[in-house]
Amino acid sequence: MMITFDRGIARFNHRAAGVFIDEGYVLLHRLERDDFWALPGGRIELMERSAETIVREMEEEIGIQAQVERLLWVVENYFDHSEHQYHEVAFYYLLTADRTLPIFRKDVEHRGIEVEHPLIYRWFRFEELPDLRVYPTFLKTRLRDLPLQPEHIVHVDPNDE
Repeated sequence: MMITFDRGIARFNHRAAGVFIDEGYVLLHRLERDDFWALPGGRIELMERSAETIVREMEEEIGIQAQVERLLWVVENYFDHSEHQYHEVAFYYLLTADRTLPIFRKDVEHRGIEVEHPLIYRWFRFEELPDLRVYPTFLKTRLRDLPLQPEHIVHVDPNDE
C-alpha cells in the first residue's frame, strides 16, 4: 500500500527520489502527458524503507539495479498539481548504477518500462536546468552543488500551472 491520502483537495504524498549524476548531466523524467521534469522515483509503501523504495522504483521504471550511495535531502515540499494541493515528504538519494547500461546514453530520450504510467527519461546538462521547467524548483541550483551531509529542506513551489 502506497503512503498517500487525500483530505478534500489536499493530498499527502510520501516519496523517494533518485539522483543520477554523470559527467555534468542529471537524469530527469516526466510523465508522457506532462510538460515538466522531475527526478525519478515513486511513492513509499507502508513498512518500506525509503532507500528500498528508490531501488525498487528504478527496477520497476527502467529495469536497472541501482545502488544507494547516500541520502542528500529530506524535503517537505508543498505545491499545486492537477487540482490537488500537495504536502509531500520526500527522501532524495544519490544513486549509482552500471554506467554501460543503455539508460546512460545522453544523446537519446529513453522510455520507461512501466505500461500504466508511461515515462520519458532524459539527461540534462547542469547548465540547462535554470531554463528548464523542473520541480521542485530548488533542484535547478542544488543539483550542481550536492551536500556532503543530509539536509532538511522546506520548499514551496509557486503555483504556475
